[in-house]
Amino acid sequence: MLADLRFHDLRHEATSRLFEKGFNPMEAAVVTGHKTLQMLKRYTHLRAENLAKKPG
Repeated sequence: MLADLRFHDLRHEATSRLFEKGFNPMEAAVVTGHKTLQMLKRYTHLRAENLAKKPG
């Protein structure tokens, strides 16, 4: 439900999709504003089906 949607929900989603688009951690951190790798990892939730499609 959209009434339950928060900024942090969108940040989680956007951070994860940046990685799926091929951004490296430093690039993603610049876009999202995360100052530490630990916080960046907390906001990243990758989809297994997208990882399976990744070449290499």
